[in-house]
Amino acid sequence: MIKVHLSRIMGDRRVNIAELSRITGLHRNGITRLYHEETDGIKFDTLEKICKALDCEIDDLLEIIEEEN
Repeated sequence: MIKVHLSRIMGDRRVNIAELSRITGLHRNGITRLYHEETDGIKFDTLEKICKALDCEIDDLLEIIEEEN
């Protein structure tokens, strides 16, 4: 399972969804889905824009979590 840490990073930097949308040019709905971990995929271009805007690395944003069986 992939864990998205967007909400934590945005909270640390005190950036809200509207502001991140404005900075990146990404649609609010897409950012909201990532924020709430309700998406099943993400484009490389989107990852790049978010990481540049939040001054973070991809591995800060995404983490692979082993699922317990």
